[in-house]
Amino acid sequence: MKDKAAEAFVGALKNAVIDFVSYLPETRLSGILPLLRRDSTFKVVPTTSEAEAVSIAAGAALAGRRPAVYMEGTGVYVSAYSLLTVGERFGVPMLLLVSYIGSFDDKMNSAAFSHYGKVDRLLESIGIEHRVVSRVEDLEEQMENAVRVMYSLKLPVALLFTGEFTR
Repeated sequence: MKDKAAEAFVGALKNAVIDFVSYLPETRLSGILPLLRRDSTFKVVPTTSEAEAVSIAAGAALAGRRPAVYMEGTGVYVSAYSLLTVGERFGVPMLLLVSYIGSFDDKMNSAAFSHYGKVDRLLESIGIEHRVVSRVEDLEEQMENAVRVMYSLKLPVALLFTGEFTR
């Protein structure tokens, strides 16, 4: 991810009043991590698995924080049980920031990871609202919409990042 895209990403999180980010590092969106760590607005918590990141974000939400979970597309599969049991069953809002590996707009090895490009179907099957974001100029609006919807539904909501975010 280019520096301008990373800055826009972190700025959109701030504008959406997200103040907590748990994550398992990956390559496509990793440019946001140094910016998040330097910004005192955010409590940033690294984890060893996406399921753990979801559980930690749920705890943060229950303690009054406004959480996001940053993960690779395959992490949605790993965290599906936690998303269902914690997010859905207890009605815990959290924003999932997912690098959309294998989408048509993925600029990094799309063909090699095309079988992972079905994360949107998994999200649909477990009832998680989601949108694909491929252009930096759409980021602010999509982030605000996602946060509004997650609090309206009191459920996890996902943004799948591809295109300009994968250069």
